[in-house]
Amino acid sequence: MKRAVVGMIAALAATAPVGAALAAEKPVSIVLVHGAFVDASGWRPVYELLSKKGYEVLVVQNPTITLEGDATATREAITQARHPVILVGHSYGGAVITEAGGDPKVKSLVYLAAFAPDAGESVLQLASTPVPGEPSAPLLPPKDGFLQVDPAKFPAAFAADVNPATTHFMAASQVPWGLGAVGAKITAAAWKAKPSYYLLTTQDLMIPPSAQRAMATRAKAKLVEMQSSHAVMLSKPGAVADFIAMAADASQ
Repeated sequence: MKRAVVGMIAALAATAPVGAALAAEKPVSIVLVHGAFVDASGWRPVYELLSKKGYEVLVVQNPTITLEGDATATREAITQARHPVILVGHSYGGAVITEAGGDPKVKSLVYLAAFAPDAGESVLQLASTPVPGEPSAPLLPPKDGFLQVDPAKFPAAFAADVNPATTHFMAASQVPWGLGAVGAKITAAAWKAKPSYYLLTTQDLMIPPSAQRAMATRAKAKLVEMQSSHAVMLSKPGAVADFIAMAADASQ
């Protein structure tokens, strides 16, 4: 577990001078948790917008090998935060914040086109449940204990409304997703005890919108629907930053 933590947290500093940043800083920290097949760099547009709004923003670099390792990395970021935390998860990152969000420092959970498993459930169980009339993610068969998206289908399935140059690079630079993360069961569902917010992406070809709606409803999350692909943090970073800021302001 120690190796899963080392180097996994990127606490990114705001670009404003230190004194000015501290003077304008809001009393809430935001921790961003990415999902499978990508790394934390996809958060950069949202990170910059939230930082400009005055939030301390920390970005978790998940190894996505085991759920336990990713939850540990996320807890390290929560510990580093200077203020009460709004915990944000995209895609598989939703399972990570569900597992790690029981920390008393976490005030609310924000799910972005994300899995929100219950205790005893795994992402594999949720992703394996077919939704009639809605496509499933174009995953290749497991290889050496990892999953990947078919590179030829990645741009359209993951981020059809993002610059093709970006999506083709994302397809070529995929981070393999460990079966130890996909199949691990949640030990405690933080959304049962914390206020939750869910941004549903209606053009999602990775997690069916109907499945997203069912998870959001079960979690009694405040639900907002947005016309976007799965990669909403890249296609609509302004709207995502505003959604997260809304949750952060409500926590105060």
